Amino acid sequence: MLTPEQQMHILESGTEAIVPRQALLDKLATGRPLRIKLGVDPTAPDLHLGHAVPLRKLRQFQDLGHTVVLIIGDFTALIGDPSGRSATRPPLTVEQIDENAQTYIAQAFRILDPVKTELRRNSDWLGPLGFAELLRLTSRFTVARILERDDFAKRYEEQRPISLHEFLYPVAQAYDSVVVEADVELGGTDQLFNLLAGRELMEKSGLEPQVCLTLPLLEGTDGVQKMSKSYGNAVGLTDAPDEMFGKLMSIPDALTAKYYRLATLLTVDELEAVEAEISTGSVHPGVQKRRLARLVVEVYHGPQAAIDAEAAFDRVFKRHEAPVDVPEIEVEAADPVHLPALLRELGLAPSNGEGRRLIDGGGVRIDGNPVAPGVYDLSWAAVSGHVVQAGKRHFARPVPRT
Repeated sequence: MLTPEQQMHILESGTEAIVPRQALLDKLATGRPLRIKLGVDPTAPDLHLGHAVPLRKLRQFQDLGHTVVLIIGDFTALIGDPSGRSATRPPLTVEQIDENAQTYIAQAFRILDPVKTELRRNSDWLGPLGFAELLRLTSRFTVARILERDDFAKRYEEQRPISLHEFLYPVAQAYDSVVVEADVELGGTDQLFNLLAGRELMEKSGLEPQVCLTLPLLEGTDGVQKMSKSYGNAVGLTDAPDEMFGKLMSIPDALTAKYYRLATLLTVDELEAVEAEISTGSVHPGVQKRRLARLVVEVYHGPQAAIDAEAAFDRVFKRHEAPVDVPEIEVEAADPVHLPALLRELGLAPSNGEGRRLIDGGGVRIDGNPVAPGVYDLSWAAVSGHVVQAGKRHFARPVPRT
């Protein structure tokens, strides 16, 4: 069994902060399996690699012999986590939350060991909570303490609305820690206040307080904004293997090491070896990104899918050939064909205007041959049954509608 110091070496990998660090060392020194809590509110069905960062850390704890308590926040999702928000979140229905939860659970167990995971829903204890008990819990926090949160403080100063129920969110999350008797709780850097609230409530409830472990946010494929579907820079956990591989090959070289740390299942020793190669330049950046893309695709789709995705990438980007499985899409035959409108109908451009911009920028090809800027009309024979490409990774084959 690894010593507490050896475990800390592994657990600190890719970690932003451990508060307080000595408390985690002391807990590890007891030799008992620790209870590691992660609470997730199923507010969206589409998860990406940024969401998977804490799941990877949980798996490290499991591999060290500890127990993961994964809390599906089906009750707290009704409130909406105000962390980092400048406005109140729109409410979700119970049906939406339950549907999103099923998606999250299915994807989480691609990383977590189900045998070492307790799956809980906080509606089990927050739903039956009576008003008297709620008053008792809220009496342990002051308004001044809650307003210490940056997002609340900013909204208060700017006279933006703060709904009273939002004040209850950190209280509810803290109570989750009390119920499951967490030793450690994980969260993003924007979650530190909520995690510390759990530590405070546990102490006031006569329990040994949890350790707060925060993880960095993962930038998206643009290398600038945090990963988010709304920014168009996300690598989705349910992306097709070819698309996932292609997106990972497009990240800036400067982010390769961080993606290895936060998105793969390599051991800390393996990660340190990769980082040494990157820092010394002993391995070409393109080779490193290929390995990264294979490893990530393998986690979510399996080894063979990773091999096939790399082969598909080479077919398109090295040999400039069309993918094997270009989707055929039925469209109304017309002669001539207005190419910007066709791109929109094929789903290769969001609008005719964007289609024209793609053409003028040299981003449209037919059977691998570039369409000249300003050429917006072609014969039906020039496109029917041929591979139309927009950008680097988007293909479609128009066929006449029957």
